Amino acid sequence: MMTLDKFEEASDKVKEVVLPTNLIYSEYFSGQTGNKVYLKPENMQYTGAYKVRGAYYKISTMSDEEREKGLITASAGNHAQGVAYAAKLFGVPATIVMPTTTPLIKVNRTKNYGAEVVLYGSVYDEAYQYALKLAEENGATFVHPFNDETVAMGQGSIAMEIFKELPTVDIILVPIGGGGLAAGVSTLAKLLNPNIKVIGVEPAGASCMKASLEAGHVVTLPCVETIADGTAVKTPGDVVFPYIQKNIDDIIAVADQELIVNFLDVLENHKMLVENSGLLTVAALKHLDCKDKKVVSILSGGNMDIITTSSVVQHGLIARGRVFSVSVLLPDRPGELVNVADIIAEHKGNVIRLEHNQFVSINRNAAVELKITLEAFGHEHKKEILDALREKGYDAKEESPTAIY
Repeated sequence: MMTLDKFEEASDKVKEVVLPTNLIYSEYFSGQTGNKVYLKPENMQYTGAYKVRGAYYKISTMSDEEREKGLITASAGNHAQGVAYAAKLFGVPATIVMPTTTPLIKVNRTKNYGAEVVLYGSVYDEAYQYALKLAEENGATFVHPFNDETVAMGQGSIAMEIFKELPTVDIILVPIGGGGLAAGVSTLAKLLNPNIKVIGVEPAGASCMKASLEAGHVVTLPCVETIADGTAVKTPGDVVFPYIQKNIDDIIAVADQELIVNFLDVLENHKMLVENSGLLTVAALKHLDCKDKKVVSILSGGNMDIITTSSVVQHGLIARGRVFSVSVLLPDRPGELVNVADIIAEHKGNVIRLEHNQFVSINRNAAVELKITLEAFGHEHKKEILDALREKGYDAKEESPTAIY
């Protein structure tokens, strides 16, 4: 059982390995939501995520014999780094099975901590089954990323830190993948204050915990599809599930598109890079039906590779109306391109890409296509530019950019 005494022990132990992640008051998100919003930046941990807490505490409770057998685990990335780093500190070997879709930064950093990495399967669940097989064959000690009370208590140390900084917190938003973080945080939070609300947040494309709570037992999703790779889990943990049932007040499912725009919000307003799974609780802020409450959003990690970062930034700019493409049909005669450019310049649009297609019509004198990708200040500015082109008689149609930079 997860008791207050055990949580206190876990919290003291993880101090040996964690960096301070003090709460950050967010004027931006407070203004957006009408609540007093605080961010718990676990993306600033040495391994880039909260997972080192549970991994280190779990390994600390093992016997010398269990550690000497070598450690093995499965992970979508953050738990992998937590186990690899903790194993390095304890001086024991570790093997990590990761899905083939794991971002490169998570794979390379896991290797850099000294662990052996095996890539297997397209999602966590497939990697997990293979890791169990390897553990049995090699006699290694398995460290589960979430379905373990000891691991969950290590993760729950986050709640202890939140309460020490903000004793009057009303709501804690916690990401859910398999349920270890949510079980630990919600259980300790309720022990410290039974009246607090703890709300779990899942990606809509991998909401296995929401489905399980609705069914009253653990269920397995047929598939998962989400950009939040750290929470792309088909089956939640059956060991931690009863704690979720008892202590989580609600679950919010967030669409991937919401994560994309919130990535830009956090990056621009707080100068922090947070991975998609870590953004779940930020996206959930606008789903809360309350005002004037003290809300803590746990940012679970920040391990995002450069290619994914670039893709999310570009899609975020498009979603915000900051970048868009317009297709304009115009006669193929001198001066028409200048006219279009003058209209855009007059309305302070910034052209970043031009494509001139003379073969859209068999009659070039009647029409050629000019596709322009522009930067704008937002949706209102974008509409202003489109309206100006149409008022000058051009057939201007907005299109999705095929490339930005």
